[in-house]
Amino acid sequence: MRSAEMALRALCAARSPLRTIAAAVCVVIAGCASTHEPAPTPTPPPAAAPAGAQAPASKAQGAPTSTAGARAKETPSGISVDVQRQFESGLNALNAGHADEAARVFLALTKSNADLAGPHANLGLIYRQSGKSAESVAELEQAVRLDPQQPVFQNQLGISYRQVGQFAKAREAYEKAIALDPSYPAAYLNLGILFDLYFWDSKKALEFYDRYLALTPGGDDKVVKWVADIKNRTQQGGNKLSRQEQP
Repeated sequence: MRSAEMALRALCAARSPLRTIAAAVCVVIAGCASTHEPAPTPTPPPAAAPAGAQAPASKAQGAPTSTAGARAKETPSGISVDVQRQFESGLNALNAGHADEAARVFLALTKSNADLAGPHANLGLIYRQSGKSAESVAELEQAVRLDPQQPVFQNQLGISYRQVGQFAKAREAYEKAIALDPSYPAAYLNLGILFDLYFWDSKKALEFYDRYLALTPGGDDKVVKWVADIKNRTQQGGNKLSRQEQP
């Protein structure tokens, strides 16, 4: 098992001119699972890859680390050089494994630049990884309030809602991510997991898994196995394999 640390490379806000900046996400290290993909190399801005998250412990965890999820990024006009440098220093600290230092940087940014959504989103991910689920929800809710048009933020909020047992809110967040970006594979996968493991609706789970696979170039062997698992359970009964959400 490996711990995951993530960084949202986005300085996003709810009001002009910052609200025009779309999210870009940098994966630092992927997943916490019994089976996992190699950790991808962090990409410089404007990178586009989703961050990692984990589901309940299981014998068969391991949703893939995808490069889908982030969308086009525009030049962040209106953000000062000092703010950009401070944000980058937080990312650098996170990349170096210094989550506490990164959290201090992002927290300072939320106080000095209250209209920026990215620092709140990063704090939400850091808190989730450190087991502070309620704090994670609060920060990601604030990120979404500041910039409700980011499907990545909605998806991450859905994961945190799921972790605190707010399954209806998790579903709503994933559905909002899909409404914002109908070609966002991770949100379909996470909806599939939600319906499969928490709502016990195999038909809907298969629908979302199939949509995820259709949007995943090269396929995904783990999710193919999950689909086969559902069909086998439907026909013969049996235990569920656990799933891991994808950011």
